[in-house]
Formats: sequence, structure tokens, C-alpha cells
Amino acid sequence: MATTPRLRLPSFGTQILAALVLGIGLGLLALAIGEGPDESPNGLTVTLATLGSTFVTLLKALVPPLIVTAIIASVTNLRQVTDAARLAGRTLLWFAVTALASVTIGIVLGLVFRPGLSTTLTPDNGTAPSRTGSWLDFLTGLLPVNFLGLSAGTNLQTDEGVVTGASTSLSFNALQLVVIALAVGIAALKVGDAAEPFLAFNRSLLAIVQKVLWWVIRLAPLGTLGLLGNAVATYGWELLAPLGTFTVAVYVGLALVLFALYPLLLRAHGLSPLRWYAGAWPAIQLAFVSRSSFGTLPVTERVTVRNLGVPREYASFAVPFGATTKMDGCAAIYPALAAIFVAQVFGVQLSVWDYLLIAFVSVVGSAATAGLTGALVMLTLTLSTLGLPLEGVGLLLAIDPILDMGRTAVNVAGQTLVPTIVARRAGILDRAVYDATDAADPFADDVEPTRPADAATTEPAAGENADRAPARA
Repeated sequence: MATTPRLRLPSFGTQILAALVLGIGLGLLALAIGEGPDESPNGLTVTLATLGSTFVTLLKALVPPLIVTAIIASVTNLRQVTDAARLAGRTLLWFAVTALASVTIGIVLGLVFRPGLSTTLTPDNGTAPSRTGSWLDFLTGLLPVNFLGLSAGTNLQTDEGVVTGASTSLSFNALQLVVIALAVGIAALKVGDAAEPFLAFNRSLLAIVQKVLWWVIRLAPLGTLGLLGNAVATYGWELLAPLGTFTVAVYVGLALVLFALYPLLLRAHGLSPLRWYAGAWPAIQLAFVSRSSFGTLPVTERVTVRNLGVPREYASFAVPFGATTKMDGCAAIYPALAAIFVAQVFGVQLSVWDYLLIAFVSVVGSAATAGLTGALVMLTLTLSTLGLPLEGVGLLLAIDPILDMGRTAVNVAGQTLVPTIVARRAGILDRAVYDATDAADPFADDVEPTRPADAATTEPAAGENADRAPARA
């Protein structure tokens, strides 16, 4: 009896690329159709927006249980990793090193491009934001307000100034979730054998959450189509005209970080940049279209383990922590260029001390605003620290979604880079996985990374001389 051949779908990466092209095409079509009656979005724009927002909402809904269960598991698994505290310290150090290098690039580009002097916008076009960041946000964001790290907000619906309704929405604070999970994990270690049933339950729950999450991740092509199509249909390209130089400067800075700074750091540690790009690209690609480090977190963690050879026990701590504080795009390149842009538009001369303050805010400020996601919060912190008018934020709101795609991609790239470098310096990086010719599919079923049967699982331990060990080709 003849069997019917099964239809083989293109690879997941090919599906994403096809969705990118189709999304741009549908977005341009929706833009050509124009607005509906009463200046409302047309049906195609609404459909694209619904597809994109639904995908991101599903991802974010599963992030809180993923963070909590993964960090609890990683804390207990760190018993198997030598010098766990030292690994955590090195992670923070490299977060700061790459942030400092990134903000330096941003400052140099701001002085070279001088974007505020080539725009048609004036101070009258600016508006103050409704939400700002401050240095106290670190303390308020660090201390959980409740065991679940949840907060409620009320949204009012108004009609000509009259309140017609209200809705309540729940949001989670990622940094508080990290603190809660760390406390629970450490407590479980202190309790000992009595905590084993709880830890077994946590491992089972983590496996279930991951399985559901991969079902959602498989919808990424549809999400990509909707997110990119809606961005093109909603914002178009005419908004780039008055901010063209600023937009070019931001993307040049992001490109220098992604394609110059990061490869230089990898080369310095004896690692192939091409292998890193191949391994991390699925997460970078998804971050670009989703504009969400948290939504991309499951893929970021998986490629860091499967494709880059970072031990799961370490990656499951470093990657979620990086998603809250490691933002070379949103917290380094962008605030530096934006602050210089605002200063130039408002005619404020920046001193050497001001540029040092920009660098300081970029390196330390991401932790201060970790509980409040978004580049605009980081920007307001930078402007207020420098004493620049907060109305300058309003000048940049129109093109923020266009810039946010590149910023988020660089954020996620850095969140894979630092654990890889730290693991390499500690001698625990699996070089057989990192140097594999074909990167594992991060969207396949959850299996351990494969490697040649005769290959060692990790680099030889280098003990206290790990940092001084010669890099291997």
C-alpha cells in the first residue's frame, strides 16, 4: 500500500524571514488603503495589530512562571557549579564593561552626527512624558510588594473629559520576580532534604511551562507578520524625515555594537564570532520583530545553552537576570544619543562632566530602572540627571517603535554574549557545542544539545588561572 508523502514545511528560520517580507508587503498595502471612516484604522491594519499583540501577550503571560521556576531550579542546580558566587560577580562585571563600551560609542556618534542640529523639530514640539525613571526606582523595584511580584493599575476611559469607564490590569515586575525566586531557591537549599518534594514539583512545573511556551513560540511567524506589518501600516516612513539623522545615528551605533564590539570581545576570548552569530541569531531575530526582551527570553535562554554551549545551570540564572538589567541598546546607545539630541535642540552646551554622567547613568541606571521596562524610562532618568528638559522626550516618541526594534535586538544579543564570555573565562563553556558546524534548532523539542561522541563536554577547568589561560582556537 502506497504511503502519502508528508508535506515538509520550511525551516523555522525560513518561516520567520518569509513572514518579515510578507509583513512589510501587507503593511505597505494597509498604508496604501488608508484610514477608514472617522479616521479609524482599516480592517487590514486592525488584523495585523491583533495578530502581533496577541502573540506578544501570550509570550508575556508565560514569562512570570518561567522566570520563577527557572531561577529556583538554577539556584539549586548551582550546587553543581564551582564558584557560583564568582560567576555571578563576573556576570555583573561584564554587563558593566559592555555597557560602558556601548555608551562610549553612542557619545562619539552623537558628537559626530550632531542629530539635534539637523532636525526641523523645535522645543515647542516637545511634551513631557507621563512616566519617568528615578534612582529610587531601584529600591522600590527590588523589594517585592507581594509574594507574586504583581501590581495592579487602573485605566480610565474618558469622553470629552468625562470618565465613562475603567478597567484594571495586572503587570509583573521582573526584578521582583528574580528576587523572590532567588530567596525561595536559597531557602530550599538551606532547608535540605525537607525541600526535595518542592524542588521536584518545581522541576515538573518548569517542564510544563516550557512545553506550553514552545507551543506559543511556534506561532512566531504569525506574530512576526502582524508586528512588522502593523508597524509599517501605523507609522509609515514619513515620520523618519525630521529625525532622519538621529535614526541613522542610532542604527549605526547599534550596528557597531552588534557587528564590531561584540565580535572583538569574542575574538579576544578565542571564540568565533560567526559561530556566535549562527547560534544567537534566532533570539536576535525574534527580538527585532517582537520588541520584547521578556517575550524573547525563552528563546534567548535556549540558544545560549543549545547553540553556544553555556551550562544550563548558569544560563538559567544569567539570562533572566540579563533580561532585566542588560540593555546595551535601550540603556546605553539610545539614551546617550537621545540626550545629546535633546541638548542640541534646546541649545544646551554639554560639558565633559555631563558626558561622564551619561556614561555613569548608562552603566548603573539600567539596574535603577529594572523594575520599569522601556527605553523611555531610561531616557527620562538620563535627562533628569543631566538637568535637561523632559519635554525633549516628546520629540522622539513618533519614531520610537522603529528604533525599538533595533534596540531590543542588541539587548538580547548582549544577553547571550555575556554568559558565553563568562563561561569561557571560567572554563565551563562547552566548546564542542559552540564550535558545532550546524546550530541546533531552538524551536525543536526540548532535548539536550548534541556533540561528537569523542568530544569533551567542557573546557578543561583552569582554576584560579582561568582568566589568564590562553584562548583556544
